[in-house]
Amino acid sequence: MPKDGGIGADTKRREDVRYLTGSGNYTADINAFGQAAAVFVRSTVANGKINAIDTSAADGMPGVLAIFTGEDFVDVGGNPAGWLINSRDGEPMKEPKRPVLAHGKVRHVGDAYAAVIAETVEQARDAAEAIEADIEELPAVVDMAEALKNQTLVHDEIETNQCFDWGWIEDNRAATDEAIRNAPHVTTLELVNNRLVPNAMEPRASIGTYDRAQDAYTLQTTSQNPHLTRLLISAFVLGIPENKLTVIAPDVGGGFGSKIYHYGEEALVLAASKKVGRPVKWVADRTESFLTDAHGRDHVTKIELACEKDGTFIAFRTETMANVGAYLSNFSTATPTFLHGTLMAGNYTVPNVYVNVKAVFTNTAPVDAYRGAGRPEATYSIERVIDKAARELGLDPVEVRRKNFVKPDQYPFASAAGLEYDSGNYDALMDKLEEIIDRDGFAERRKASEAKGMLRGLGLNSYIEACGIAPSNLVGILGSRVGLYDAATVRVNATGNLSIMVGAHSHGQGHETVFPQIVGEMLGIDPASIDIVHGDTSKIPFGMGTYGSRSLAVCGSAMVRATEKIIAKAKKIAAHMLEASADDVDFADGQFTIKGTDKSVGFGEVALKAYIPHEYPIEDIEPGLEETAFYDPANFTYPSGAYACEVEVDPETGKVRIDRFAAVDDFGNVMNPMIVTGQVHGGLGQGIGQALLEGASYDADGQLLSASYMDYTMPRADDLPFYTVDHSQGTPCTHNPLGVKGCGEAGAIGSPPTVVNAVIDALQSGGKNVTHIDMPLTPSRVWSAMNNA
Repeated sequence: MPKDGGIGADTKRREDVRYLTGSGNYTADINAFGQAAAVFVRSTVANGKINAIDTSAADGMPGVLAIFTGEDFVDVGGNPAGWLINSRDGEPMKEPKRPVLAHGKVRHVGDAYAAVIAETVEQARDAAEAIEADIEELPAVVDMAEALKNQTLVHDEIETNQCFDWGWIEDNRAATDEAIRNAPHVTTLELVNNRLVPNAMEPRASIGTYDRAQDAYTLQTTSQNPHLTRLLISAFVLGIPENKLTVIAPDVGGGFGSKIYHYGEEALVLAASKKVGRPVKWVADRTESFLTDAHGRDHVTKIELACEKDGTFIAFRTETMANVGAYLSNFSTATPTFLHGTLMAGNYTVPNVYVNVKAVFTNTAPVDAYRGAGRPEATYSIERVIDKAARELGLDPVEVRRKNFVKPDQYPFASAAGLEYDSGNYDALMDKLEEIIDRDGFAERRKASEAKGMLRGLGLNSYIEACGIAPSNLVGILGSRVGLYDAATVRVNATGNLSIMVGAHSHGQGHETVFPQIVGEMLGIDPASIDIVHGDTSKIPFGMGTYGSRSLAVCGSAMVRATEKIIAKAKKIAAHMLEASADDVDFADGQFTIKGTDKSVGFGEVALKAYIPHEYPIEDIEPGLEETAFYDPANFTYPSGAYACEVEVDPETGKVRIDRFAAVDDFGNVMNPMIVTGQVHGGLGQGIGQALLEGASYDADGQLLSASYMDYTMPRADDLPFYTVDHSQGTPCTHNPLGVKGCGEAGAIGSPPTVVNAVIDALQSGGKNVTHIDMPLTPSRVWSAMNNA
């Protein structure tokens, strides 16, 4: 065992040393010699025709080096969606161009139509204010139902606001309709998955540098996915040869999905650098982040649950309108379809599922993947309607779930929504949850709350999610335009220390700590001697970035495969050193040993010999010790969990206080329990924020009413309880070498329905006939629901 702890050790995060001491290297910290500043001119109207843009006054202002408008990019490509989705009738989705800068029309508040490059940010801002734009304001469409009437078009050229009308699984449709028609009981619920603003700590930033001598470009940017950004800019947007573009993502201060995508600002700084002959830097302010970072969620759903009188599930059927905003972002078409619809069976043996999703263009900021990306939307719909059904039938909500759980002896289990679950034990998760929360003592706690004039409620939830989107051949059939594999290179230096180049990018997940734990244990060496290299397309073979809880299951598996290749080659070198056959050599705890003897050689000695091959036969073994592996997963991984929440509701004000929260998750084999617990804590904070506090709101004219922290409520420490987190009930994933399942998004998936279920339970205990309240459950919404019941 490595002295500093291998797999399963609570090793502290090594990267926190620089994060917590102000030594991080973020894009905004980087200043290139001679750099200029970019400032964008953004639309103040949600829908408008650009008649003219007059830059003459700005052109001559101090420090101005160049001004760009949308007309400068008419002849280049547009940023495409990553998935091509077909409608139920087979017609491909509508895919209007998303330009670098708007031309012809602006389509949401914050849509950039010009950019100023100047010596300083202040000079660029002054010049930006001097640009005169004749933009004819047009009626805006914000509501999805109104947008589907097509009276006001976001994109005139496609003649509709409907991007696609998707059905999953279309062959299930008739059977599901029939099952609901004939069911003994049907529960119907209409709900909203509220729009969220990601609000990473670090706003987006980019630096573009053009090297005229090499005819090459470098982009330093806040990205979760540098290789994808390079691919999109090269193949679709600017046409820069891929071998002439390096994309570097240094330290990134959070992403939550909003930094997966390529944004127009990244292309602009590259084009500007070539034009002005110097590096060009742009850093967003917080208002720009609110207006232009891809938002999350924004679904309006009707869900029906058909069941027997005893609670046995017969069918789920949903109809969803999913807002994609004014333009398609890279994962915007996958999130409401294959990341949402395929989870609509939950962890239940329901035999019939049909999902319909209409994606809708509106004059709002683009919507894309946000922590959980489709799975929170699915879980919220399922778990809310199950709770409502249990109340209508007078059944225990836990027992209703248990009755319908997939059982351990049913794996691999083909769900009615088209996925094959490989492992899990949902009853064990619920058993552990009931043990932790002291459910038997809840009645006494409720009495104590009532004695204080408060209403107490208990909410529960059981979720499943699909992580590490895979495999490439399947997702290609479903519409993905990229492969979803990953890669790693393990380089053993002559002195025995390692550099590992990985395609995943760490922006808070702890890769620099966990990846060395794994390889350190495999090689029997100190993890401190292993360095993780990521985020630079010039240094790593290829990678699909970090999102969808894929880093360990996909990129980590590539790293394991590359390390296995290292061990296999090192065995040959060790065998030569030991004068034995490679088949007779074992490797354990950093030692190569001839079987049945005490004759051995250490990993460090073998590493040195790999680079000083004077004595071993060159024809049998190449010098050096470096290996690369690509890993394309065979299936998703399927984390699951059971959550419980107890709340107190003040009937006088509608204020909700979370008193207790417990999360029991199955993440398969856990590499570092402390980091996993931290990931769950972060997800719970975001999920509770969605349930109680956060919500982006536009007025009828498309103005974002919640465009600052004065109007958009972020969860703070006193809004959140101490959590009880348990991941002792793991069932290993059966198809990746580590047996791991994703953990990064679970908290954000399982918590929203748990909180809402608890609030509804509290109100019902107080005699209020409230069956649903849309998130966020602000005091005013709760108070109104109680008083209008």
